[in-house]
Amino acid sequence: MAKLTVKTKENPKLQQSTLSDGRISLYLEYYLGRTQWIDKETGKIKIKHDRKKETLNMYLTTGARTQAEKQKNNETLELAKEIRTESEQQLKASKTGKRLKTSIRKTNFLDYFQAYIDNYTKKDIRVLISALNRFKDFLALEYPVFRTSIKPEQLSKDMMLSFVEYLQSKSTGEGARGVYQRFKKVIAYAIEHDVIMKDPCKDVKCKVDEQILRKDILSVEEMQQLIATTYPGQNPNVRRAFILCLYTGIRFCDVVELKYRNVDYSNRLLKFEQSKTKGSSAGSGVTIPLNDSLLSLIGSPSDEETKESKIFNLPSINACLKALRHWTQRAGIEKHITWHCARHSFAVNILNNGANIKTVASLLGHSGLKHTEKYTRAVDSLKEAAINSLPVFNL
Repeated sequence: MAKLTVKTKENPKLQQSTLSDGRISLYLEYYLGRTQWIDKETGKIKIKHDRKKETLNMYLTTGARTQAEKQKNNETLELAKEIRTESEQQLKASKTGKRLKTSIRKTNFLDYFQAYIDNYTKKDIRVLISALNRFKDFLALEYPVFRTSIKPEQLSKDMMLSFVEYLQSKSTGEGARGVYQRFKKVIAYAIEHDVIMKDPCKDVKCKVDEQILRKDILSVEEMQQLIATTYPGQNPNVRRAFILCLYTGIRFCDVVELKYRNVDYSNRLLKFEQSKTKGSSAGSGVTIPLNDSLLSLIGSPSDEETKESKIFNLPSINACLKALRHWTQRAGIEKHITWHCARHSFAVNILNNGANIKTVASLLGHSGLKHTEKYTRAVDSLKEAAINSLPVFNL
């Protein structure tokens, strides 16, 4: 007697589509059944098949030639297949009320994390890469058995608690929290796609005292010292942009995107939406008054430029940081100054000169006073240091 073989269809199916840029996008196509009815006019049976698509945000390189490209394609495809299998189990569980038993997942979470980074397009990708590298370093130190491969189900709450402690020992303040937030972002994505069944980061927090100002700031005297320092080969756009940040508190991610249309020359105002809060806060818009010095610093469009032209033609963030370090060294400033230090310097200096906290919050684009209060504490500590700097006397 011949053995009956029943061929089952995959649901969802892993499908591909070619994008305009040549990449191949992977997605899942679910079959959700069909609807059948009789057409009243023709008397014929009509059938409609219900399908749903789910984009995986995973891509293959078309015509991969190098070994690295082929390897990446294979890893991405294998990961997509794993997600498809998990999605199928989830679909069956919702229909039958039980989950079918599957083999142990073969997904390496480190590879999954890297695939997520490879397809990531947002501006915080550098922090995301740092999160993966820090996690690998942590595993090599604390869990060497998992240093090259760890399955999603092997991520535990105890491991996450240790990871947070490790981050806080290696990074200070907001740096540790920023890395951990990106790590949790990947965890959330894996949970959403059924790669991880239980959130190992639940109730595990990386606490930071937001009221402490950790970055170095430039005093008014040091600002003038820096501005007075010029040298052959100095990038004029980096120079102008950083001075504007020092005198307005604008972040690097905003100054690099400023266009001439953001300047209201007749009313002497600079208006823009903050990249950090755009689309997530009703108070993302910032308006800054411009004096003669700032208007001169910004300038106006040349004959070859339009209102849509950028005010500062800046190189990459790394090149800007390198140029700033070279500039501060030339000026004889030994502090570790980054672009964000300009924002902190602006806030502390205008508070020192008598500005009230609400005005500072408004100029910085803060929706409340919570994030601005750390600057008042910095001013208080500076005043205390100034008093203590006087020579000791005895009566």
